[in-house]
Amino acid sequence: MTHNKKADVRTLSQNLITVALPVPLRRLFTYQVAQPGAYIGRRVKVPFGKQELIGIIVDQPNTTDLPENKLKPANLIIDEHPVIPQNTLWDLIFKVSQYYHHSLGDCFATALPNALMKGESCTLSPEIFWSITPTGVEAKTSLSKRAVKQQKALTYLENENHPVNQDELKHVEISTATLKTLLEKGWVEKHLITPKAPKITTGEKKSLNKEQLEAYKEVTSTNDQFVATLLEGITGSGKTEVYLQVIEEQLNTNRQVLILIPEIGLTPQTLKRFEQRFPGHVGVIHSGLTDKQRLNTWLKAREGALRIIIGTRSAIFTPLKWPGMIIIDEEHDLSFKQQDGLRYSSRDIALLRGQMENIPVLLGSATPSLESLNNALSGKYRHIKLTQRATGQSLPTIKLLDCKNQPMIEGFSQPLLKSIESHIQAGNQVLVFINRRGFAPVLLCHQCGWIADCTRCDSYMTLHQSKHNEYLQCHHCGRYQNKIHNCPKCNSTELVSVGQGTERIEKFLSDRFPNISLQRIDRDTTRRKDSMKNYIEAAKKGETQLLVGTQMIAKGHHFPKVTLVAILDIDGALFSSDFRAPERAAQLITQVAGRAGRAERKGEVVVQTHHPEHSLLQALLQNDYHQLATKLLADRNEAQLPPHTYVALFRSESTNKDSAYEFLAFVKQNFSQFMNQLEVLGPVASTISRKAGRFRFQLLLNSPSRKALHSAINERMDEIEQSSLASKVRWSLDIDAQDLL
Repeated sequence: MTHNKKADVRTLSQNLITVALPVPLRRLFTYQVAQPGAYIGRRVKVPFGKQELIGIIVDQPNTTDLPENKLKPANLIIDEHPVIPQNTLWDLIFKVSQYYHHSLGDCFATALPNALMKGESCTLSPEIFWSITPTGVEAKTSLSKRAVKQQKALTYLENENHPVNQDELKHVEISTATLKTLLEKGWVEKHLITPKAPKITTGEKKSLNKEQLEAYKEVTSTNDQFVATLLEGITGSGKTEVYLQVIEEQLNTNRQVLILIPEIGLTPQTLKRFEQRFPGHVGVIHSGLTDKQRLNTWLKAREGALRIIIGTRSAIFTPLKWPGMIIIDEEHDLSFKQQDGLRYSSRDIALLRGQMENIPVLLGSATPSLESLNNALSGKYRHIKLTQRATGQSLPTIKLLDCKNQPMIEGFSQPLLKSIESHIQAGNQVLVFINRRGFAPVLLCHQCGWIADCTRCDSYMTLHQSKHNEYLQCHHCGRYQNKIHNCPKCNSTELVSVGQGTERIEKFLSDRFPNISLQRIDRDTTRRKDSMKNYIEAAKKGETQLLVGTQMIAKGHHFPKVTLVAILDIDGALFSSDFRAPERAAQLITQVAGRAGRAERKGEVVVQTHHPEHSLLQALLQNDYHQLATKLLADRNEAQLPPHTYVALFRSESTNKDSAYEFLAFVKQNFSQFMNQLEVLGPVASTISRKAGRFRFQLLLNSPSRKALHSAINERMDEIEQSSLASKVRWSLDIDAQDLL
C-alpha cells in the first residue's frame, strides 16, 4: 500500500491509483481499482490499517514498487466527476503541501469541507424557494391587523416579485411555520430550485471622501491582473466602504470576490453590511456553521451561484468559478495563521493564489503586520494610505496613567474611575479592556502561600466566578475543578484571589455603577449561538453603557457612542521573550483605542501602566502606528529577524521529558551540515514547558534565504520523519511560525 523506495520489483497494472489520505505521514498510497477510467480528482474509500478512510486520487501510475500481493483494492470510488478539477486550486493545494512540508492528504482534508471528507454528495442540491400566489396578493389587503407575521411575509414576497430562498426569508425573520400556514391557505407557493447567481442588484452607496476615492481608483485600475495592495487606513477611515465599491466593479464584470476576516465574531456585522449592499449574492464559510451549511456555500461558490464569499481562515480554499479578487481584512491578525495540524497562513496563501489566478489581492489594516509593511515599503506591494476618519472626526487622544504609588481599587486608579463616571454621566458609552478572562488569574493561601496550579501544565488555574457557579480552570489544557475552600497544604480557609480578569472587573463595575447597563464580552459569555451578534447590536444601539471585554471587542467593531476606552494591565504585553511582542502590543493598543470617538463624539483613551516611560507607549501617544512599525522593522533588520529572515520551528512533546528533548537534539544534528546557511537555536523548553501532562521543547531554524531554509528541510525531512526517535514523540514543523511561546 505504501510506496517502498527500496523495492526492486515493479508491478505493472492499468488499474493503479495513487491516493492522498488525511494522515500526518508525508507520503502517498497506492491501491488497485476494478475498472480502468479517469479517476484523478475524485474521492475514494480505501482500507487503511483497521479502518476505512476517504482520500483524493492524485495520480494513476502504470507501475508501482509494491509487489502485487501487497496491493489492496479500493473499496469505492465515490464521485463520478472530480471534486476539485485539475485547475489553479488543485495546483495551489500541492504547492501548500510542498511549502509547509506537510502531508498532501492532510492539505486536501483542510481545503475540502468536512462533509466531503465524510462522504457526502458533492452535487449542489435544489433549495426551497417561496413566492406569493395571486390569491395571496388578494388576501393581503383584507388580512387582519393582528396577523402581523403573515402580513410581513406576504408583503416581502410581493415586493420581491420572484421566488425567494428560504434562508433569505429566515434572515429577515420570516419563519418556516408562518410560510407553512400561508401554504395551507394557498397564499404562497413552494418551489425546489437549484441555486444560480441572481441578477446583480446593489443597495445604497455611501459617498467616498477624497482619500477613499483615490484609493478606489488606484485599486480598480488593475482589476484584471495580480497586484498585491496594502490599504493602510487608520481606525474608522472607511476601509470597508472602499472594499464594497471595489467589489461592485468586480461583480459588474461577472466575477467573484473572496473576503477573509479574522474571526467569527466579526461575521454578523460584516455579513449584514455586505448583504444590504449586495442582496442574494453573499455566502459565509466559518467553523460556527454546520458541515452541511459549509458544504452548501462551498458548492454554490464552485458553481458560481454566489458572487461574494466571506469567511475565516480556511475559506481561502473555496473554489471560485469566476475568480476576480481576494480581500484580507485586518490582515495583521494572528487568527489567519493556523496553530495546529497544517500550520498555514491564509494571508500568505491568498497572495500565492492571487498570483496563480492572476487576480488582485487587497490587504487592509490600521496596524499592518511588519511582513506586509516591509513588502509595501520595499515596493513589492502597492501601498495606499487612508489618514483621515470617514466621519471627519479626529483620532482619540491617548493618555498614559502612571499607576506607581497610586491607591488601586480592583485594578482601577481613582483618576480612571472618575473619568469613567464623567463619561457615563454625559450619556456616553465606556469600553473597559483587559485581555484576561475569568475572575482572577491566581488563587493563593494567605497563610502558607500555596497557589492553585494545574497538575497537568506549568501554569496556574484561573478562578471563574459567576452567579451560579465558582470553579477553577486551566486556560491552557482546559482542566476544570470546583473551587476549593480549604488550602490542601495547611487547611486554612483564608484563600485569596489575586489579579483581575473580565469577571472580576464586571462584578466591581456592576457594584460601583448599579444603575448602569453593563455587558461583559469574552469567550465565556459568547458561547451561545448569536450571543456575540446580539451583544454588539445592543452596544451599537446604545442599550449598553459599559462594555467590559477581551480582544474580541478590539477588532473592527463600530460603537458610535463609545467616547472612552480604558485599557487595564497592559504592562504584561510590553515585556515578553517573543520578539514579536512589541508589534502585537502596538497593534492591540491601537485597535482597542480605535473603538473610541468613531462618530460625531470626541473620544479619549486612558492606558493604565507602571511603565509610562516605555518607548512603545510613548510612540503610541502620537497616534502614529506607522512610525512605530517602521522603527520596529529597523530593529528586526539589525537583529536579523523576520521579516528580514525566514524561520521554521520544530516542536516536540511527550510525557517523557528526555524523549521530547532527544528528538529535537537529533533534528539539530541533521542540520549541522547547513550551519553556513542557517542559524539553529535550541532545543529549549517552551515557555509553558509542560502542557496537558506533556513536556514541550522547540528548535528554531533562522535563515536570510527562504530558498536555503526550504532546501535544507527538504533534504533532511525523510531522515527526521523515519527516525525511531520521531515515533516516540508528538512533533510538528511550523513554517513562518508566528507564536514562539
